[in-house]
Amino acid sequence: MLEFNKFYGEIAQNALHQWLEVLPAQLANWRKEALHGDFKQWQKVLAHLPKTQTTAIELTEQVSFGHADELSAGAKQRLEVLLKQLMPWRKGPFTLHGLQIDTEWRSDWKWDRVLPHLAPLQHRLVLDVGCGSGYHLWRMRGAGAEFVVGIDPSQLFYAQFEAIKHFNPDPKVHLIPIGIDEMPELKAFDTVFSMGVLYHRKSPIDFLQQLKNQLRPGGQLVLETLVVEGDATTVLVPGERYAKMRNVWFIPSCDALLGWLQRVGFNDAKVVDLNQTSLDEQRKTNWMENESLVDFLDPTDHSKTIEGYPAPLRAVIIATA
Repeated sequence: MLEFNKFYGEIAQNALHQWLEVLPAQLANWRKEALHGDFKQWQKVLAHLPKTQTTAIELTEQVSFGHADELSAGAKQRLEVLLKQLMPWRKGPFTLHGLQIDTEWRSDWKWDRVLPHLAPLQHRLVLDVGCGSGYHLWRMRGAGAEFVVGIDPSQLFYAQFEAIKHFNPDPKVHLIPIGIDEMPELKAFDTVFSMGVLYHRKSPIDFLQQLKNQLRPGGQLVLETLVVEGDATTVLVPGERYAKMRNVWFIPSCDALLGWLQRVGFNDAKVVDLNQTSLDEQRKTNWMENESLVDFLDPTDHSKTIEGYPAPLRAVIIATA
């Protein structure tokens, strides 16, 4: 926990080695900040997780580590109590020795929509920008990726990722708690994912350029984001809130977004999936008891947010650097 030496050792031997010029200092600063506030309590949770021998790992159909009978009923109950101290759990689901973490999002549904359109991940270096607790990192590894890195500065998401990784300490899957603004221009990843981030950025064009700066020439961008219906000039700029979220800045139409990608220098950009977020895909659970999608929509008309904007419509776009 809070030790990244194994990660440093891994990237020293692959195309990410130049990252070592800045990353240790960045993580040293992050470590100092993390020693304050709630993170100290989350560290205690991680320290008390049961030590088990995980004999079953499933990453192709779900994220599931360990057989149910490898933990006693009492140990499983204690594990649930511990992991609920890391709530809210938003991205998943996960199954740990039969304990099901029923997260707010059915992130497996999103993965099922994305997977058919990916360049094969076998032998690839993969980056997931804004990876949350890391659910999709495991699915990328299950799809054959050689080395998977997620970045997300959230202390809670890092603690959740470490809790899951405790049960499968795969040296090829890592979450690094920094943001895209701190990334040097590595131009080394074969595939870069960004799912559910673009609309949170004040400067979406700059963000797309930052994603491109991480890809090798010919590498694939996988972008999943909110969109609205309209032509190449349509961009929704919400007021103070969109679906009760304060940090939503720009929601383009698919055609506008394709134009942005072309302007930044991506090739062959195309929309491969369009999906209206359902109340079954994003909802309140015993592992996420805060408000969820149903609370963000107009109660009399679910085609609109509570503010009157179009309800969440999500597109998956792939493009080549």
